[in-house]
Amino acid sequence: MSNQLELNPQRKLGFWAIWALGVGSVIGDGIFLLMGQGIATAGPSAIVAYGIAGFSQLFLMVALSELAVGMPNAGAMSQWVERFMGNWWGFLAGFTFAAGWVICGGSVGIALGRITMWFFPQLQGAMWPAFFAILFLTIFAILNILGAEVAAKTQLLLVVIMTVVMALFSIIGLKDVNLDNFTPFLPHGSDGFWAAIPLGTYAYLGAVTLATAGGEARNPRDLPKALLWSSITFIVLYSAAQFVLQGLIPWDQITIDSSPFTVAAEMVFGIAGAYIMNMTAWIAAATCILMGTLYAASRIFYAQAKSGFMPAVFGKLHPKTGTPVYGIIIVWALSVALIILGTFNPDFLYIELSNQMVFAWLISWTLALIAAVLYRKNAKEEVSQLSWKQPLYPLFPILGFIGIAIVFYGSFIGSPMTLLRGVIWMGALYILFKVFNKNKNQKPSGEKKAV
Repeated sequence: MSNQLELNPQRKLGFWAIWALGVGSVIGDGIFLLMGQGIATAGPSAIVAYGIAGFSQLFLMVALSELAVGMPNAGAMSQWVERFMGNWWGFLAGFTFAAGWVICGGSVGIALGRITMWFFPQLQGAMWPAFFAILFLTIFAILNILGAEVAAKTQLLLVVIMTVVMALFSIIGLKDVNLDNFTPFLPHGSDGFWAAIPLGTYAYLGAVTLATAGGEARNPRDLPKALLWSSITFIVLYSAAQFVLQGLIPWDQITIDSSPFTVAAEMVFGIAGAYIMNMTAWIAAATCILMGTLYAASRIFYAQAKSGFMPAVFGKLHPKTGTPVYGIIIVWALSVALIILGTFNPDFLYIELSNQMVFAWLISWTLALIAAVLYRKNAKEEVSQLSWKQPLYPLFPILGFIGIAIVFYGSFIGSPMTLLRGVIWMGALYILFKVFNKNKNQKPSGEKKAV
């Protein structure tokens, strides 16, 4: 150990940087590309289905806010769960969340490449999207290595641009809304409506990522404020935009071949609007990779390496920037591998692995919510001294569990084999964890909760 400053992340992130992390980590291709699939599945009622999914994320984030304030660290749910439920469960909560982001690095990366291709129609060939995906993934990895503050400022700029464009689209497009497009409201009945909720959940996945900024937040009180306001931002922003979208284009004319927002923007603003909206879709995908895949996953792995649950290389920090440089490089390499895999076998990446990503995050969220309840139960004195406490307890944990149950039912009731494969890889992970840690004597979690 050379000096203490080299052993800890640098606390430079303020409220707006953390807010941008929450808004920008909402899955970009889920909003701009897969919303067409949600509308095709549920018709006009998709706006309610996506609203339920968005509020489920809000309830989850409020329920976790006390832990974010009381135990601010890079490991977030990993260390929260470890403290109250033990090493294996803490490792599982963090690893599943980080693994989900690595899968996103592949799927959203390819989406980013395809969106980029929209600007270069003269480029032909299946490898061009992969080239652009890897190019921008590499640029974002370098930004992360240069420091959390550099990456966060880039994220904030991109998110502000995205927010302004979506707000203008919603406000200006409102005058052209045709309410007749909202009938019939349930063209595919209740089955279509419930099937759209998991699609909406995928669209809003990732917002909890800002909790991993705890180790680099200047003031831990910024975490719950950012949790709340980032949730309100993306729910209002995307719900308003979806309302205008459906008011402009009849639900049965929306396809999943391209972003319906690009088509709608061209109707409102002309071809220039299509270019601007496509750039906004690009920004949404870029912000997911910049501070979702590369930032959040590397921070989780960093915290788990410091706890002895992952190889020590993940826990090494850059001496000048304080970033987990090797963790970022490894996450980058895994994402590149998934981009290449997805180029040759898109169904495996977009169907099987994306389903496993949802399964993994449901596990992580459930364990984090249980830890939040145990925090209230077993650390009452600590909770009483917090500078911020969630209102109406236990309302939000209950609503969070209900939201998780709805998403789980909608995602896996019709695909038991997907669920079985998830259980199998989780069992294999348990065996590997036990083998890797069988000779380790872990420190009490209270000694390592501050990062």
